[in-house]
Amino acid sequence: MKKRYICVGAFIITGALFSCSKKVHPVNTEHAVVTNDTTVTKKTPVKRKPKEAVPNVITVNDASAHKTVDGRYYYDLQGHRYWRNNKDGKYYLFNKTMYADAAFKPE
Repeated sequence: MKKRYICVGAFIITGALFSCSKKVHPVNTEHAVVTNDTTVTKKTPVKRKPKEAVPNVITVNDASAHKTVDGRYYYDLQGHRYWRNNKDGKYYLFNKTMYADAAFKPE
């Protein structure tokens, strides 16, 4: 009786080991092309969302803008910082040329 349980257990263990070592993987038939005993799968292209365009100039009420210590106004929109032009009152996307421009100097 004890031999029978040992043989059945050994049979189940060997069956499990052989079934786990299979080299065949299921293939999605929609995207597979079979040619001469080889399977080539086509990858579906990843569709990415286009990035939103960042405007270079915006018009903001000065009450909603923030003020720096030196008196300049700025506004943050979509992770970008806009600085107020003192001549026309519009907010422009930051770039390095603003340091030399007199319209962006503190009042």
